[in-house]
Amino acid sequence: MITLLIISAGFAEVKPKILIIGDSISIGYFPFVKDALANKAEVFHNPGNAQHTGTGLKNLEGWMGDEDWDIIQFNWGLWDLCYRHPDSKLYGNRDKERGTLTFTVEEYAANMDSIVTLLKSLTDAKLIFVTTSYVPENEGGRYLNDAIRYNEAALKIMQKHSVEVNDIYEKSAAIHQKFGKGNDDVHFTEKGYKKISKLIIQSLKKELKNTTTSRR
Repeated sequence: MITLLIISAGFAEVKPKILIIGDSISIGYFPFVKDALANKAEVFHNPGNAQHTGTGLKNLEGWMGDEDWDIIQFNWGLWDLCYRHPDSKLYGNRDKERGTLTFTVEEYAANMDSIVTLLKSLTDAKLIFVTTSYVPENEGGRYLNDAIRYNEAALKIMQKHSVEVNDIYEKSAAIHQKFGKGNDDVHFTEKGYKKISKLIIQSLKKELKNTTTSRR
């Protein structure tokens, strides 16, 4: 993707633009990614929390705007596989015993298929899907094995559309053991997010080598 701009001084380099779309996990590691790639790219995150795939389908075009993105990294899953009940006292009304599942794995896969189809119709940007991170056993609204099941479903969709995958699940599980916020919380400490960010930075740096954007 090449953007041209005429200026009197001659050629000037333009940094590639990266859009990261995701939930609170991506919000946690985003500052570290942005800082690490500051000399190589302009990195943005969608406003707020991308929540579940239903939210993504409703807001994707608005999040992308009119920008000419070079790379779009996206992730959904933790909200999709969450059970919620209006009477639950846990943050976000999470309740895997009495709650209602946001999207079944089949619905999640269908939504992911629609999202990728929409992305490909809207942009020529390189697409990178990041797998859902680790769900600890005692998390109040989510089952540990569901993260694996939903990731497997998403990977089939990405394979169907030839979308690159950054599979962070196994490494995120190891990171969570040392730097998670607890065995009942999917989130990470600041050190944990910094560790996770390295997995994202490595993937994006690799792709940036194949992305040339210049202005004249």
